[in-house]
Order: sequence, then C-alpha cells, then structure tokens
Amino acid sequence: MSVLVVGLSHRTAPVALLERVSVSGDALVKLLHAVQQDACVAEVMAVSTCNRVEVYAEVDRFHAAVTAISELLSIHSGVPMEQLSNHLYVHYEDRAVEHLFSVGSGLDSMVLGEGQILGQVRSALKLAQEQGTLGPTLNELVQQALRVGKRSHTETGIDRAGASLVGVGLTLAERVLGPIQGKRALVVGAGSMSALSAATLQRAGVTDIVVVNRTHDRAVRLAQTVGGRAAELGDLARELAQADLVISCTGATDVVITADMVVAREMFLLDLALPHDVDPAVRRLPGVTLVDLESMQDGAADAETDDGGRAEAVVAVRGIVADEVAAYLSAERAARVTPTVVALRSKAADVVEAELGRLVARVPELDGRVRDEVTQTIRRVVDKLLHEPTVRVKQLAESPAGDHYAEALRELFDLDPKVPRAVRSIERIDAETSKKEVGR
Repeated sequence: MSVLVVGLSHRTAPVALLERVSVSGDALVKLLHAVQQDACVAEVMAVSTCNRVEVYAEVDRFHAAVTAISELLSIHSGVPMEQLSNHLYVHYEDRAVEHLFSVGSGLDSMVLGEGQILGQVRSALKLAQEQGTLGPTLNELVQQALRVGKRSHTETGIDRAGASLVGVGLTLAERVLGPIQGKRALVVGAGSMSALSAATLQRAGVTDIVVVNRTHDRAVRLAQTVGGRAAELGDLARELAQADLVISCTGATDVVITADMVVAREMFLLDLALPHDVDPAVRRLPGVTLVDLESMQDGAADAETDDGGRAEAVVAVRGIVADEVAAYLSAERAARVTPTVVALRSKAADVVEAELGRLVARVPELDGRVRDEVTQTIRRVVDKLLHEPTVRVKQLAESPAGDHYAEALRELFDLDPKVPRAVRSIERIDAETSKKEVGR
C-alpha cells in the first residue's frame, strides 16, 4: 500500500474552476465513501478549501487509483473530465508525504504561511475519522503533518511573513478606503473564516462590527466576541447600505449579496467564499470595489511587503519539511520490515522447540539440569545467529530500496509475516532484540 494525492489548487486551476469542483457537507461525505469503495483504495481523506481540493488515499495500484479518483472528482463536482484533467496534479509515495507536509506548513497556500490551512487539514482529518474512511496509515501521516505545520509556525516567521487572506484583504481595502479605523464593517457568515475576519477587524482597530448570519444565534455569539452586534439575515440589504467594508464567507451554494442590494457609493467588499457570495455584477456599480479569491491571487503578493523576512522564513520551513519527511519515511520503511523480522524469529523459535521436542523423545532419561542447559545453549546459538542479520536488515530498511532486503529475507526463509503468531509476538521480539543490542 502507498499514499497517493490527486487534486487541484490555486496553483494549477483558475478560481472559477475551483469554485465548481469544491465540495462540502453531504457532497464531501459522499465523495469520501465513493473513493473508499473503489477496489484499489483502502483509506481516504479529502481537503476541500477555497484554495484547493485534494484527495489523499492509501492505494495498492497507482494508475488504477489515479483514474478512479479523477473520475469520481469529476462525477461528484459535475465538471467534465476533459475540463478537469489538465488542472489535476498527482503525488505518490515520498512526494505525497512531502506535499502534505508542505501544505500543512503553509508553503503551498495562496498567501504564504497562512495559519488557516492547519485548521482545515484538522477538520478534514476529523471528518474522515467520523466517516470511518481513515485507517492507521493516513491517520498517522496527517497527524504528523499537523505536528510539522505547528512546528513550522512556531519555529519560523512564516505566519508573519505571509499574512492571512483576511489580512491581505484588509490591506487592499485600505488602498481604497484609507485607514479602516472608524469605518463600519459588516461580516456575513459566522463560520471559522468569518470568526477570523471579525477578530482581524477588531485587532485592526475597527470598533463598529456587525455580523449577519442565517442562524441568528451564531451571529450573536460571534458579535459578542468582538464587541459588535448581530443582525438578522433579512436585514442584510439595510446593513449593506450602512457598511463601508464588507467581508462575506458563507457556505451558501447561491449568491448571497446581489447587485440590487448594494447602493452605488464608496465601499469595499471582500468575498472569501467558494462558491462566490457576492454577485460579480456588483463591480459595475460606481464607487464599489469587489475583491474575491480570484483577484486576490494578483493582489496577495503585492500586499506582502517583508520580502527578506519572507524568503528567510521559506528557507527555514523548507528545511523543517525536508528533515521531517526524511524522518517519517525512514521510520515508515523500518516499520515495514518489522513483521518480516518477527516472522523470522518466530520461525526460528518453532524450529528450536521442535528439535528440543525430538531430543526429549529420543533421550527421555536425560537429566533435567542437562536438558535445561542444552535448551538455553541452543536458544543462545539461534539468537546470536539471527541478531546481526535482523539488526542489519532494520538499518538497511531505512534506505529508499530497503523493502528489497526484507523481500530477500522472506524469499530465503519462506516467511509469512502476516501469520497471527508473528503479529502477536511483535512487541516481545522487538523488546528482546533491543535488550540484546544494549547488552552487546
């Protein structure tokens, strides 16, 4: 089994296409189960955000899995394969691990180092766990990616070098409105991105914040955290007429803010939703500026000013990712050979017990003390003969071609590393081997 990633992101596809491919809610759950039901897929998780749609899977056949996952993305998004295929990327085995660690560290985000991706990956992990589509391989890999992402943000300035999408949006807003302190802000939605938006507005000095959401109670709770007020969704047009700055990010599938809701005057609308919350026709209104994810791709780099700090942070994070990938792959390769080592020792133990049984049958009058001494001697001889090759094969297994050494052992000794006895014995054998290594 190997890890495979099939997806598309802001780096490979226009936002308009990402908007069509993006899946959430029940559609995302259906995609997870559809992928897992494919014969060559054992585990699956999907990350679907405004910047990317990626399917992570543990598979046993590369080409068949790529084809199946690509087709299922097409079916569940409604985007024909001929429109989708040119924008898809595929990462496999080592490259899949590196890609996920880079994503979690913010290196692959539209805005460098943004911290939202960690929460998005964590949500994807939780959903896959709840739906039962995750197994030990992907679970451990994603957990490690989250740890790598946290380490990257803690040890470097990557999150400071690249502002969040909201931070970039506010920088663009100030180019239109001037200083945003003293402006009236309207936040449409009450999810995680809306909460980040409201908090960012408050930190920027905006004191007049209104929150509108389909579920009024959630709007009230979010508004209270930033000292603002909540309004009913039915009052959205009235609130728009009084707002200078609007940030919208809902989970709606249709447009939330239409052109006839907006009064032609100086105002700035930031649409962070996928699909769009704001009707693009709003751009034609005099004085109104609309920035969405597509236009932010051009403005994000300009909005970041600390070029030297950004470059230094990127180098540091890439170093962390490279080290963590190497460590993960080394441990994973070593773990693959462990069942083979256990099976070898288990088979040797069976041979020893069988021969001792024959000895007792042939020489029943053998003194008990002598019998114990003979037993210990035979076991010591077998352990010493097996010690060096089993330690060595574990070391060799950490190399990229390490699986070949385990395969050679299985062929030479006719081993089945999946036998129940070998699996049950794994911890005992590893413990005994470790004690012998320490004693040498």
